[in-house]
Amino acid sequence: MEIAYQKMVKIHYTLKDIDGNQLDSSAGGEPLEYMHGIGSLIPGLEQELTGKKPGDKFHSEIEPALGYGEYDKALVADVPRSQFDTGAEITVGQQFQAQTSTGPMIVKVTKITDDKITVDGNHELAGKKLFFDVEVVDVRDATEAELEPFINEGGCGGCSGCGSSGGCGGCSGCGE
Repeated sequence: MEIAYQKMVKIHYTLKDIDGNQLDSSAGGEPLEYMHGIGSLIPGLEQELTGKKPGDKFHSEIEPALGYGEYDKALVADVPRSQFDTGAEITVGQQFQAQTSTGPMIVKVTKITDDKITVDGNHELAGKKLFFDVEVVDVRDATEAELEPFINEGGCGGCSGCGSSGGCGGCSGCGE
């Protein structure tokens, strides 16, 4: 069976950065299981997996735009220290949820001064080319229970053409 929209897929993967440093891997553990085409994986990896079958192995280089996005300097902000809980210790590297004009966002503290705290809302892999080694372990039809959340949305669970998860607002990849 080939990987296609709303198929359940199991893969083993190793993710490395441009310098060959391993960032993540399922090796030695359980394979990653996900439903294909609903946005569970970064778009570039989902595209590469479409049409693959159990036993297929491949190497993929994913550009930032199809990974975790380009690094966006607009997501970095200097916030007055007075806007933080005065009793809480704040450290560089700490992550927390911030309320923004577009809704909640996870941000990471990158710098602390006496009067300001710099936070970054970019994913830690934003702007980076990603290198994957992947083995397709299994592909199967999704069960009714696995499909139910998408049926309850009026049958809308993303794009059936290009694999992008556009939801009910339309597919960002093909306009569906």
